[in-house]
Amino acid sequence: MGLSRLAALHGVATSYSPSPDVTVSVPDDTVIAVLAALGVDAGTPEDVRRSLVAAESRSRLLPPTVVVWAGEPLPPALTALPPGSTVTVEPEPAGGLPAPGASWTVPEPATSWTVPEAASSWKLPGVAEAAPDPAELPPGWTQPPYGVHRLHVRAPDHHEATATLVVAPARVPQPPERTHGFLVQLYSLLSARSWGMGDLGDLADLAAWAGRTLGSGFIQVNPLHAAVPGKPTDPSPYRPSSRRFPDPVHLHVESVPEYGHVHDRATLDDLRQDAAALSEAVLNKGALIDRDAVWELKRQALELIAQVPLTPGRRAAYCDFLAEQGQALEDHALWCALAEVHGPDWHSWPEPLRDPRSPGTARARSELLDRVDLHCRLAWLTATQLADAQRAAEDAGMEVGIVHDLAVGVHPAGADTWARQDDFAHGMSVGAPPDAFNARGQDWGLPPWRPDALAATGYAAFRGLLRGLLAHAGALRIDHVMGLFRLWWVPEGRPPTDGTYVAYDAEAMLAVLVLEAHRAGSVVVGEDLGTVEPGVREALARRGVLGTSVLWFERDWDGDGRPLAPEKWRRDCLATATTHDLPSTAARLTGDHVTLRHRLGLLTRPLEEELTEDVTSTAEWLALLARLRMLPEGDGNEEAAVRAVHRFLRATPARMTGVWLPDTVGDRRPQNLPGTWDQYPNWRLPIADPEGHPVTLEEIAASPRLHGLMEVLRPAKARTAPPGERPD
Repeated sequence: MGLSRLAALHGVATSYSPSPDVTVSVPDDTVIAVLAALGVDAGTPEDVRRSLVAAESRSRLLPPTVVVWAGEPLPPALTALPPGSTVTVEPEPAGGLPAPGASWTVPEPATSWTVPEAASSWKLPGVAEAAPDPAELPPGWTQPPYGVHRLHVRAPDHHEATATLVVAPARVPQPPERTHGFLVQLYSLLSARSWGMGDLGDLADLAAWAGRTLGSGFIQVNPLHAAVPGKPTDPSPYRPSSRRFPDPVHLHVESVPEYGHVHDRATLDDLRQDAAALSEAVLNKGALIDRDAVWELKRQALELIAQVPLTPGRRAAYCDFLAEQGQALEDHALWCALAEVHGPDWHSWPEPLRDPRSPGTARARSELLDRVDLHCRLAWLTATQLADAQRAAEDAGMEVGIVHDLAVGVHPAGADTWARQDDFAHGMSVGAPPDAFNARGQDWGLPPWRPDALAATGYAAFRGLLRGLLAHAGALRIDHVMGLFRLWWVPEGRPPTDGTYVAYDAEAMLAVLVLEAHRAGSVVVGEDLGTVEPGVREALARRGVLGTSVLWFERDWDGDGRPLAPEKWRRDCLATATTHDLPSTAARLTGDHVTLRHRLGLLTRPLEEELTEDVTSTAEWLALLARLRMLPEGDGNEEAAVRAVHRFLRATPARMTGVWLPDTVGDRRPQNLPGTWDQYPNWRLPIADPEGHPVTLEEIAASPRLHGLMEVLRPAKARTAPPGERPD
């Protein structure tokens, strides 16, 4: 009983329900290990007793974080304070509350909150209970004090407490009423000028073309986070070294302004020829995308470019970037420099270098100053090209622009875990519990953030991460958005079945997300597929976070289980036919995805049984499309069926409709096949036609199949709606 109570106080589950009528108990050893990762000793009954006494004796005057939403009543944490309490707010350094250290006394009863006349005054109810009256704000202020602040309370009995105060708008910015766009893994999009893989120049070009020619409103890409270097590098964009900074492998080298001033033109030309050979091998000789080979060529070229002095204006812009990024960038660049010398796993570095704040690390920083500066400059160059891509999208008329992707975690040996070691739960890995699709559960090999560390630091790591990603994004997709509420922790050395859920302060996480998205003017899309805890989708929708709906999974699960009619889909979502982890639409329609998994030995049932179930499911969807008169060509025409699927998506009320770019040319291969590693070339395939021949961006743009498909997504005023399709 004591262990369960202790676990509950720290947000650690001792049981979970994989389905409404099933409850599974978590092994005590798992609970004890997870508590230990949170700094709580529960190894013996006596340890549990001591830890329980310590936890229950802490001041409860305030929770670790207090959230105030604009236009909503004050939270109980504030309204329940003892009358006569003194409340002091230390504002966020950059913006926020107008008077550092301003304090006021809670009147009797504690229902209104007013700054004394002696201080710069504003009414907290003006923020919390209604849109603020400009007359009630301090001189020069026209907006409520949105930000992350420090809140200190001193009660009449002299008890004191300090907390993080998050003042946030009620919702994130919203997309236009209806818009469509492409989903693409950037590395797979090679153009005639690529250096062996798609880059930010290709992204800007795709956005400019799609916005101007097709009226598209957005381009969603895979995470562009910095990867862990290696031989070979892990190609998965969802297991990065750092989520805070992008990877310079995505740079379009020729677009760097200093490129034209490199003195050693012969070497640069040789590198360009080698890069052209890499692209030729991928596009015409069946080679896979080789990220390591691409980076080796780009690294050499960028080192030559870095020798060119920056102009005064460029130098000033670079210095501004360094100042804005601060310690986070310096740590990231130093990790990159140390990894070049000592290898990519910081756990194996010499002991002094494992601590980013040690004297030994400070000496190494001085010794590697040139390399540290190079990696800082590469981060700056990548950020500028990210900005260029978003600008190209906006100039082309895109309402949203580039949708960046936030991976659920980072590599345990990477830059983020080295720089902010106290923020991570060591010896733990994020995963998923057993479910109907995977009886053994999943271990993703990603160390989780400690919820207590996030709260203690005012969510600094989360805020910095969001601010960096949103700086040049029209929208942000959050992979496994349920992680804002809870994550499945798996102790090291144990199977995923022996994990448990650990809760996060979802109210605080959401408030920080909404605050940063509001500051950036960015839309937020949550990937909420799979098992979702009750209430999560509702909480996200309340804050304006869009969900993700994939056609094949949208069925009437509370009724007859049949495909969900278009008018019954939710409005606030990104609707699509597939994702990077799922079969392409052509493969789904033809059953190719089942035979592929059979060839790789991934099926858990006989092939005939799997095929029968797949054919039945597909037939149900095709029958619905036919009944809605969205398939005028009749069954048996693959291209027509793909168009019908997207015609259906357009007929739903979904605000954003996403088209998987490989679907536009009939690609049958998934970019990632979950459950495989070396059995399948995950994350290394270029976009290809139905026969598997790679196609370039230029060929995609000229594809009749693409234009035929995109015609069904154009606004009704610009086309004739097919029979049965709902107008916009």
